[in-house]
Amino acid sequence: MQRYKVKGKQFKIQNLSCAGSAPKVRLKIPNGKGLVYALVAVFTCLLLTCNFSLAATAEAKHYTELQLPSLPEIKLPKYERFVLQNGLVVYLMEDHELPLVNGTAFVRTGTRLEPLEKVGLAGFTGAVMRTGGTKKHSADELNEILEQRAAAVETGIGEASGSASFDALSEDLETVFGLFAEVLRSPVFAQEKLDLAKTQAKGGIARRNDNPDGIASREFKKLIYGKDSPYARTIEYTTVDQVSREDLLNFYQQYFHPNNMILGIVGDFEAKKMRSLVQAKFGDWNRNPGIAKPKLPNVSPANTGGVFFVNQPQLTQSSVLMGHLGGRFDNPDYAALDVLNGVLNGFGGRLFNEVRSRQGLAYSVYGQWSPRYDYPGIFIAGGQTRSDATVQFVKALQDQIKRIQTQRVTTKELAFAKESTLNSFVFNFQDPSQTLSRLMRYEYYGYPADFLFRYQKAVAATTAADVQRVAREYLKPEKIVTLVVGNQTAIQPPLTQLAAQVTPIDVTIPGSQPQAKN
Repeated sequence: MQRYKVKGKQFKIQNLSCAGSAPKVRLKIPNGKGLVYALVAVFTCLLLTCNFSLAATAEAKHYTELQLPSLPEIKLPKYERFVLQNGLVVYLMEDHELPLVNGTAFVRTGTRLEPLEKVGLAGFTGAVMRTGGTKKHSADELNEILEQRAAAVETGIGEASGSASFDALSEDLETVFGLFAEVLRSPVFAQEKLDLAKTQAKGGIARRNDNPDGIASREFKKLIYGKDSPYARTIEYTTVDQVSREDLLNFYQQYFHPNNMILGIVGDFEAKKMRSLVQAKFGDWNRNPGIAKPKLPNVSPANTGGVFFVNQPQLTQSSVLMGHLGGRFDNPDYAALDVLNGVLNGFGGRLFNEVRSRQGLAYSVYGQWSPRYDYPGIFIAGGQTRSDATVQFVKALQDQIKRIQTQRVTTKELAFAKESTLNSFVFNFQDPSQTLSRLMRYEYYGYPADFLFRYQKAVAATTAADVQRVAREYLKPEKIVTLVVGNQTAIQPPLTQLAAQVTPIDVTIPGSQPQAKN
């Protein structure tokens, strides 16, 4: 018999045995109380008494010798899809693991559809939809009701879509879903909330040159798509001043209609009751018979080569981006291009091994084919390096891009890239909410519901010859645009070793107040 004292309580543990595969314990608890403390006592006894020598003496194996089971087949959770008479597409997916419900509505709109002279309009519309309150509840009333229930309703408009979402406990579903419907259907766009959003936007403009990586990302998009392209243009003081409350109302009324939306709800509910709730809150919302799928902006490369530079004298390192116009997810070669990404990137990838580890030229380095759903993305490579290694770093990236075109990937490289991609596939299905969001996104962009599974099969079938073929076909070293953000005097040798002409980029913020001289 062994005695243990936990939190002042004494426990007796009899007949403890660690023989065999599982310890056996007989426990006496005084007066039948103190269950938690008793369990602590058992655990302590096990740690002090049991013989774990089997685990300690097991022969250690190198990770390359481990035999891992095959990944299980991934299947989509059950879901229901239906369409209301007004055209609203609805997905329902039950998940009773936790007493929570969340939902998201995708709206066919986006910042790419706002006028050039009013950049920021879509973002303000998405923000003030929520912050400005509704016809039934002010913003403060909405906040109070939601905070009391640990719930949330949020809205926003990004580059290619608008969204509204809610999160609630199951017991508060009807209340929160009702507020969610209000925000979508009857926002008032309060003037004072628009004024606040515009002030905050101007603060962001004033600070936008504080981060060199932010400068690089912003200016690189302009070099690829063009400064006036909806995929690259930036909000300015003048465009903020052009936006009025009436503009928000007009933008909202142009795109927010039930037949221009997809609603998905996942969580702890009964599908039949949820369907009735959706019908009650959205069924009488009139469709817009005249709405059409927005015409997307044309995309063409703004530059097909060249070296560009943003001088930031305060920096001790350079941010480098290189690349050219890319493609879309629905490209038949997307899977092979993604395997190519795996060959280049990550621990064990060519860029990490060669540029970072062997040559010691980078704090971070990457190169990837980065597609988009319905317009061309970018092939982009880059990283951060010390100022005096900038030219050497750029040349090393150029060499690796050419190398993957001319030198076929090894069996080991191919296996590493494919296994990394396929093993990470499971993370696309971590929870039902994530899965449902993906189904909705595929419908939003017109992709098949099993697109991801087709991609999985295509990755598994990719060969070394496929990787080399797509590298030769889609990577264009002669058309690569190179952008460096760094300290001009510290970059030695100078960037003219990369090109005879280096084009400077002025990132002075239009309309900003000049700094006073000391």
